[in-house]
Amino acid sequence: MASKPVPPPPMPRLYLATPVVDDPSSLVANLPALLEKADVAAVLVRLATTDQRTMITRIKTLAPVIQISGAAMLVEGNVELVARGGADGAHLPGLAPLQDALPSLKPDRIAGCGGLSTRHNAMAAGEAGADYVLFGEPDTKGQRPSTDAIAERLQWWAELFEPPCVGFAATLDEAKEFAAAGADFVLVGDVIWNDARGAAAALMDAEKAIQQGYAALVSGQSKVEQE
Repeated sequence: MASKPVPPPPMPRLYLATPVVDDPSSLVANLPALLEKADVAAVLVRLATTDQRTMITRIKTLAPVIQISGAAMLVEGNVELVARGGADGAHLPGLAPLQDALPSLKPDRIAGCGGLSTRHNAMAAGEAGADYVLFGEPDTKGQRPSTDAIAERLQWWAELFEPPCVGFAATLDEAKEFAAAGADFVLVGDVIWNDARGAAAALMDAEKAIQQGYAALVSGQSKVEQE
């Protein structure tokens, strides 16, 4: 009796990181149109450090603009501000910050985790309750693994573990490769905001790159099943 074909995974979705936000007015003006250009699952807001009241005000200003588009709003760090500002969750820079943040975020809010340089830490984050794990972001010195190493880590995680995995794409080619490796989400930031053509064109190209990578993944799975 022939085995039943395994359905392909869903196509990866975009996860958009903002520049460091000092004055949110430009984002408030431009994000609604930008988020209409592609399938963005979530926006990671990176806040400039200042007093808590000001940071909460910035979160409250951005949250409805992002959420009305259907995307979740996550704050980078600053766990204590998430609920007070109306954000959907936080992204934590490592296993220890994740473990510290979980009691205040769960069960109502998203807790994502990056800074996972070893497989052991990634597995520990998943077991602790991370809603996703991120691979490939720069460290404090701006260093990051090779594209191949990030893709290998994504493929390893996607094949073995249940929580979603996210690939940090510094280029559009990486977005394609990480989708082909099995990432559930592809995080894009500077590659979008620094594009000379404008953020909208770059975001649409990032989505096309993900679609191409996903098509390669599904084609590869189909070939394996036929063999």
